[in-house]
Amino acid sequence: MTIRKTFSVPRFPAAALLLLGLVAAPWSAATACPFCESVQQTIRQQSLTMDAVVIASSLDGETTRNLTTGVVKMKIEKVIKGSEHVKVGQEVDAIYYGKVEVGRRFLLSGVDPPNLQWSCLPVSERAEEYIVKASQIEDDPVKRLRFFRHYLEDEEALISRDAYDEFASTPYDIIQQIGPEMDRDQLIHWVKQPEIGADRKRLYFTMLGVCGSKDDLPMLEEMLRNPAKSVTGGLDALIACYLTLAGESGLPLIDELFIDNHKAPFPQSYAAIMAIRFHGTDGGVIPRSALVESLHKILDRSELADMVIPDLAKWNDWSQIERLKTLFKEAEKDKNWLRVPVINYMRACPLPEAAAAIEELEKIDPEAVRRAKTFFPIPVPVRAKPSEEATSQLVPAVKSIKRGTRFAAVGPVSGGPVGMVPAGMRGESAGGDTLGNQAILAQQANPWDLGYVITVALATIVLALFLVLTGGPATGVKVA
Repeated sequence: MTIRKTFSVPRFPAAALLLLGLVAAPWSAATACPFCESVQQTIRQQSLTMDAVVIASSLDGETTRNLTTGVVKMKIEKVIKGSEHVKVGQEVDAIYYGKVEVGRRFLLSGVDPPNLQWSCLPVSERAEEYIVKASQIEDDPVKRLRFFRHYLEDEEALISRDAYDEFASTPYDIIQQIGPEMDRDQLIHWVKQPEIGADRKRLYFTMLGVCGSKDDLPMLEEMLRNPAKSVTGGLDALIACYLTLAGESGLPLIDELFIDNHKAPFPQSYAAIMAIRFHGTDGGVIPRSALVESLHKILDRSELADMVIPDLAKWNDWSQIERLKTLFKEAEKDKNWLRVPVINYMRACPLPEAAAAIEELEKIDPEAVRRAKTFFPIPVPVRAKPSEEATSQLVPAVKSIKRGTRFAAVGPVSGGPVGMVPAGMRGESAGGDTLGNQAILAQQANPWDLGYVITVALATIVLALFLVLTGGPATGVKVA
């Protein structure tokens, strides 16, 4: 007897998908170009992990190579790294199953001296010249970008891809430093080319935001209002570029097209959220107090609200307590993923209204509160931007914050006189750091919850091992 069972696939909340993406992504991505995705490690990055890197030529052809093992005899022509292990003119054995001919050039990367194991990459004369020049650049990220920017659209794919990956793995603040040297007209030409892929357009829009001017805004607005198919994949970088050049005055257009517009496709609204998030962390041209007003509009769209609630907490926007309580209470069964982010927002908020809200909401859904405390740390508010810390002196002491009040990121996160902090956030100690630590310590997760999680995980592992060793459940029924 054969039993077949179909399982429905649950709708994962946007926050969960985002968390999975962060876990899967390499740590280097956290500091890389905000909208770029490097295809692979660059040749330079790979060489840093190798003991020796050389240019070699094949001594074998198709008739003399070892067809069984794939070993090809090669002669070292240039030593790029590892001169203590190999010398020019030395013969080495490398495994390569592709086509070879006498004199064909390869980039060899070796590990584990003294008997180095080599990996092979066939290179043209032009690629060889590029690799050698790149290896001679000083260990300075700005100088590296100055070199690689000339090869971004090179006619040889290996070179252009490697140059792109160098930019994609470089932090935004480093890219900003070469802004005056960028070719603005060339970047505008590239972002208009339909054959250039979305990954590269993300980089070129990011670069244009650094070196462009307000004269570029009409062109960018036209792209936003009528996005071509070749642009939609890089819409997040296009929006960020527009906001970089337009400043706060550009937010109404983004709200109109992608935030307030409930008919906007999910990918477009998501791109707008990512662009706003970039400006709240790295952009440096729009105050967070303006950016959160756009995020407040997202709360009216329940399918997206869970994506921005953590941002509100990180940016110290405590004006949405009542609104989030309503979202929690009105969340339907198939949309209850909203509830955990709401609880985490309340846990991060130092106002007494938030603590009261948790008690109230726990009566409605105690399981959501338990999940939030068990599986998620308390969101840690980021420091106010330097440009906004000065404005914090203008914020009066208040007991609570009403919806619509611009407060995000204007109150100092730590330090500063008590008079600059809302009354509901004050403690007996005048130090802002002490206050923040007290708020976090007061809301630590229950240690019994951690024990519960560990126990469940161990039980699951034991059960899985039992089923593997015994061949499955002893039901006598064949399962396919």
